[in-house]
Amino acid sequence: MGFARSSANQCFAIVKTCLLLILLSAVRSSEASIHIYGRDPFREVGNAYLLSGGSEGVATNRDGRSYIRFENITFWRSKEAAEHHPTMAYNSGLVQIIIFEANDRDNIGGSAYGGQRSICCTSDLAKLEGCKQGEVIRKPSAADKTWPVILNVYFRGNMLSTHIKKNKEVNIKKTGMYNLFFITCDPQLKGMKITGRTVWKSPDGYLPGRMSPLMKFYYFMSIAYAILCAVWVFQYVRSWDDVLPLQHCITSVISLGLLETTFWYFDYAYFNNTGTRPVGMTTWVVTVGAVRRTVSRILILSVAMGYGVVRPTLGGLTTKVLLIGTTYFVASEMLNIAEYVGSINDIAGRARVFFVLPVAFLDAFLILWIFTSLSKTLEQLQAKRSSIKLEIYRKFSNALAVTVIAAVVWIGYEVYFKATDPFNERWQSAWIITAFWDILAFALLCVICFLWAPSHNSQRYAYSDLKGEDSDDEENESLCRETSKDLLTVGTGRGRYVARLIFAKLEGCKQGEVIRTPSAADKNWPLIILNVYFRGNMLSTHIKKNKEVNIIKTGIYNLLRSTAQGNEHHWKDSVEKP
Repeated sequence: MGFARSSANQCFAIVKTCLLLILLSAVRSSEASIHIYGRDPFREVGNAYLLSGGSEGVATNRDGRSYIRFENITFWRSKEAAEHHPTMAYNSGLVQIIIFEANDRDNIGGSAYGGQRSICCTSDLAKLEGCKQGEVIRKPSAADKTWPVILNVYFRGNMLSTHIKKNKEVNIKKTGMYNLFFITCDPQLKGMKITGRTVWKSPDGYLPGRMSPLMKFYYFMSIAYAILCAVWVFQYVRSWDDVLPLQHCITSVISLGLLETTFWYFDYAYFNNTGTRPVGMTTWVVTVGAVRRTVSRILILSVAMGYGVVRPTLGGLTTKVLLIGTTYFVASEMLNIAEYVGSINDIAGRARVFFVLPVAFLDAFLILWIFTSLSKTLEQLQAKRSSIKLEIYRKFSNALAVTVIAAVVWIGYEVYFKATDPFNERWQSAWIITAFWDILAFALLCVICFLWAPSHNSQRYAYSDLKGEDSDDEENESLCRETSKDLLTVGTGRGRYVARLIFAKLEGCKQGEVIRTPSAADKNWPLIILNVYFRGNMLSTHIKKNKEVNIIKTGIYNLLRSTAQGNEHHWKDSVEKP
């Protein structure tokens, strides 16, 4: 118990250290809802040159203001492009800033005679659309004639740069997914670059719309993990002397889950309050998450292999298990860093797909390995007739099957969700995609905690290399009728004696002796019963020397010794007659 308290104190020390690391890592940050442009070049798309300035879901309400603010936005053109214009030229190049809601995406650009769609107005489109040649084609939104918003910025003379009016703001009055683009239709401005930043803010803070619900979600998930951790640690400490190695692994998974959800909440809270996402904190939390997912999968695989239950160690499989665990950690870490560290927009980049494939392949391989191992473990438990362990493993396999089915169904839904929403118009419900996996992992962890909860009887789950020792108490009572089995195990002292009296009246057996029901195949079996009596106050007694019992039928035979005093009985041996 003292060692358990020492371990608990060490855990508290680790948590304090982690919190200190969070505070230190918050100093260094990458921009998120504050979008930074560090001489980013424009790229050619059709007849336009453009640069994406960001895509985010922005919420609005009556309690605050939502806006996009431009800070120190400066456009830089090449020296060759500037020299083409006289010093006193009033307009020597036009850059346009386009802000539009995803629903109004078709209001930008047009096509002449059903041909290829153009962003910039051409001579033909000027006649058809009434647009101004050399500028972006804009059609007013049906909901608001002032949208999409276009801000014009002009180069003067042969200046190399131009800038937007300081801290120019565009107010957002409607909840939606907004896109920002910097566009020029002037071929002479090819290769132009941009510096500065834009600030996107909703009434509740700087979090992008898709991420905002996740802050509250991880707040409640951290509470759920804290409750699970408290219940588990209470049982863990109370039953310390009987704790199994498997339960140590479960404790580590719960601790990692609590740390991960708590750190995610702090990460989003800091992001929401400052508009910047700390690199140190985000890297730390995705690493903890990768470790938690890896340990969880290794734990499930070890349980499926029967570690600590039907085998004392993983033996030659240890190296393979560690190898796949290391590989999964690396793949998961790379995916999470690509997805979260320095994340800016609500739209995931295409590079993420490259990192998803290895993780998906490893998950599929692990699922196949887990169910193959689980099938072998169930066969071993059935052969040993370990009813308690077998029942636990059946419940575990059922829970695992339900989890895999739910995961497959959800993957199908996620593919459908993203395929039918290419422009993220359903961004307000997109957080559920991420949240579901955390909920599913937590639910499976709760099932495992319930099945392998620490108790003073935990050792009945443990591996034993003695022949017949894996048989359970229920199996030892198989000589008794199932309908009255519970009467033998209830109460102590006089209560236990009363239970025997009731049982004797029900079965017609002799009180104080083992109940024997004749076998349907042979009335002489179970053989019973060799009675051995103590005499007087003697300290010992013995069976007649070299007593033999003839076995005339092939089968697995069990030898039971029993005493009516205290209702104690133990299987001593299990042999098979060929």
